[in-house]
Amino acid sequence: MRENSSLGSRILKVNHAGEQGAICIYAGQIIAARLTARGMVAELREFQSHEKRHRAIFWSELQRRGQPRCRSYWLCALGGFVLGLSTGLFGRKAIAATTVAVERVVLRHLEHQLEQLRDKDDAAVVAISLIMEDERLHHDHSASHLQGGEFWSRLLSPVVEASTETVIWIGMRA
Repeated sequence: MRENSSLGSRILKVNHAGEQGAICIYAGQIIAARLTARGMVAELREFQSHEKRHRAIFWSELQRRGQPRCRSYWLCALGGFVLGLSTGLFGRKAIAATTVAVERVVLRHLEHQLEQLRDKDDAAVVAISLIMEDERLHHDHSASHLQGGEFWSRLLSPVVEASTETVIWIGMRA
């Protein structure tokens, strides 16, 4: 049980840092979208509010466990802001492609985490399960903006997915 709760705590730390990164992606995109995709600002703010709630869920569970935040927390914040601002400058389809790419990786990791922790760390499973629907909504809604927008998906997806995977990998080892 100790080993599994340790794994659960590590996963929760990384997820908490990832939510901070997502909040900062949306912060950067909101700034840029004011110039390039005004019609998306309200949607981006709504998605950011979901990510803030997710971060609070993970932080609450980490505090209950007496765990500090992940060492990669501020790396996620800075990287997320730079990613959000830079992709946001290219407009609606680039913003949507970024969200789809990030959420594709996040959903894959969350599903894997649930498999790893099921019947081993119930509190971590509950925390992760609480955010899945929102993350799927972000992915699916953003994907709906991409019809006819294959250029940004082809260009950004590999870079954004690899960056997201790298940040998760670093976080699990920090």
